[in-house]
Amino acid sequence: MAISLSKGQKVDLTKTNPGLTKVIVGLGWDTNKYDGGKDFDLDASIFCVNATGKVGSESDFIFYNNPKNANGSVVHTGDNRTGAGDGDDEQVVIDLAAVPAETEKIAFCITIHDSEARAQNFGQVSNAYVRILNDASGAELIRFDLGEDFSVETGVVVGELYRNNGEWKFSAIGSGYRDGLGGLARDYGLQTS
Repeated sequence: MAISLSKGQKVDLTKTNPGLTKVIVGLGWDTNKYDGGKDFDLDASIFCVNATGKVGSESDFIFYNNPKNANGSVVHTGDNRTGAGDGDDEQVVIDLAAVPAETEKIAFCITIHDSEARAQNFGQVSNAYVRILNDASGAELIRFDLGEDFSVETGVVVGELYRNNGEWKFSAIGSGYRDGLGGLARDYGLQTS
């Protein structure tokens, strides 16, 4: 039975699931019908951050154009350009045992591609969620439904996996950004043009 989280909650992942080494992080969303006539393209982005809360290098920023970190322990499985259909829209496979020691936290974000030009924001997005599955069994372990708390935001940090006393935990964040991927990248230590 999956643990359903509320915003701000934290839960053990590896301590309560002994032997868990690989997980799939699934992210999903729907767009409302009154979207202004332009296609929505939402993207999952992952930031592997160190103890300072910043990425160590550009390879620690994982997205459709850089689908894995340097050692391949965090892998984005591909860009879904429409979000159509049921189930996860994008997924990330993580080998917890192989994540580099300097990575303290793995942040999962959803952004709206070209949001400014398309006049789109998370007020037009519904049913957004993040869930964590056991890669070996496919069982859903943790789920966080974001709810409808957003209006003008174009990027959201949905949740974070983080190390705590040698174990991995998950934190339900649900924090919105008005300046989308650019704002997220700056906050996580990447230079943006």
